[in-house]
Amino acid sequence: MAEAELEVRALTARYGAVTALDTVSLRARPGEITAVLGANGAGKTTLLRAVSGLVRGSDGSVLLGGRELAGAPAERIARAGVAHVPEGRGVITELTVEENLRLGELLGTTRRKRRRVHRLDGVYEMFPALGQRRRREANSLSGGERQMLVIGRALLSEPEVLLLDEPSLGLAPRVVAQIFTLIRELVDREGLTVLLVEQNARSALSIADTGFVLNLGRVVANDSAAALAADAELRHSYLGF
Repeated sequence: MAEAELEVRALTARYGAVTALDTVSLRARPGEITAVLGANGAGKTTLLRAVSGLVRGSDGSVLLGGRELAGAPAERIARAGVAHVPEGRGVITELTVEENLRLGELLGTTRRKRRRVHRLDGVYEMFPALGQRRRREANSLSGGERQMLVIGRALLSEPEVLLLDEPSLGLAPRVVAQIFTLIRELVDREGLTVLLVEQNARSALSIADTGFVLNLGRVVANDSAAALAADAELRHSYLGF
């Protein structure tokens, strides 16, 4: 079971003269879903990219179980146990479903684990639609199935922390509910640390334990998910519901 807490301390990131993250601090605890919410341009995606090493922060720390990750190459961060599922369901469409999944399995074998929690058959059990299409090219999958595929591939890398960027984007409400239910069940069963970036704040708060609200690169609120959902002024000002 994963037991690593992710802590971001005063993280700042810039794109040229534009400050995308301004001294952002947060904690994401094992066995919990921590939602990062806010409007477009709030800095949510930049936060995940800075944690996973795709964006270099100009200042601040990113700690995984007390180990400093800020400034490390993205592949080293991945091998340390951070799996990033980016926005857009980035599958390799020319490969089959199973070939895509085995890419995650390859990364998992490079990490020193006492036991392997996730295997292909376990992913197929979690996502039966992928098992039924395991020999098909990924370009034949629906949007919801592609989202299942990238999450399954990330799990096969044996992460301690799972970064999810807009997993509901472009999906039908029924599929969103299915994906979010699976994420909640996964966290409850295996104790993963999940940092969930979502513009669909209502759905995210329905499965999250805690939440942080970003606006123009700054944290403007953080509390339990239930407290954020109950704050009408906050919801109207920043969350759009």
